[in-house]
Amino acid sequence: MNTYPANGPVTLRTNLADYPGTRALKSGAVRSQLVTFDFCGSKVANEGFKPMVRQGEFDAGELAIVTFLQAKVYGKPLSLLPAAIMARPQHHTICYNAARGTLAPKDIEGKRFGTRAYAVTTGAWVRGILSDEYGVDLSRVTWCVTDDGHLAEYRDPPNVERLPAGSKIEPMLIEGQLDGAILGGEPPADPNVRPLFPDPHDVAKKWSERHGMVPVNHLFVVRSELAKARPDVVAEIFRMLKESKAAMGSPAGALDPLPFGVEANRKGLDMIIRYSFEQNLIPRKFSVDELFDDGTRDLV
Repeated sequence: MNTYPANGPVTLRTNLADYPGTRALKSGAVRSQLVTFDFCGSKVANEGFKPMVRQGEFDAGELAIVTFLQAKVYGKPLSLLPAAIMARPQHHTICYNAARGTLAPKDIEGKRFGTRAYAVTTGAWVRGILSDEYGVDLSRVTWCVTDDGHLAEYRDPPNVERLPAGSKIEPMLIEGQLDGAILGGEPPADPNVRPLFPDPHDVAKKWSERHGMVPVNHLFVVRSELAKARPDVVAEIFRMLKESKAAMGSPAGALDPLPFGVEANRKGLDMIIRYSFEQNLIPRKFSVDELFDDGTRDLV
């Protein structure tokens, strides 16, 4: 169990990557006399997720929302702040090998699609969109993975196939060993690799306009011991994150890609909770309010 001073300044081991919304915080432009961040996590944030939920290696940092939901299921001592750190459109991340035949979204049933791990948040968003908006029966797709999830206790559902050690999703996609894949970013520049959604960025823009949100991948968490012992520190962290986000600026009239506060995040959280339950990532649907502690629920 981590211990924190009852009052006064604290230094927190923190896993936080570089984003436009965190730039002012990480550069030192946003400062505090109460909180000092020791940014000791990897430059690639998701490399810190397993150490955070398995070993409690960090006091604070960003965490994928599906990972947090699973951490809550398995009783990990983490408290969620209603502070979005990374959000993005998702439609562009799923692609297929056209040499194996042209695919529309519904056509992926009966196919083998690769992804790094079944429980990654990007995959949960994409699969949820496929089910909700295109009627895809996700249980009829074989999801081929190279890694286990961040939570050691979690077990993938039966339609998830673990690929041999050393397998790489992108080469298998390009070589036609997989019908398609959900990747972490843009599809590889190969003539046979095509987006599952034609004009995926336009489709994603229309999806966000229709739903009034950008899908959120990562929010900020702290150790529960810290949240209980030092609500003043948690409030200060939230202030610093909010100030750093404000320094980023945003186009007038645009959807807020990084909502702060429970109400601003409610719609997106409710949707990803439902998607996670429907995809056998969590055993029950949480309410949005029960994701937060008394000390984090009222942060605005």
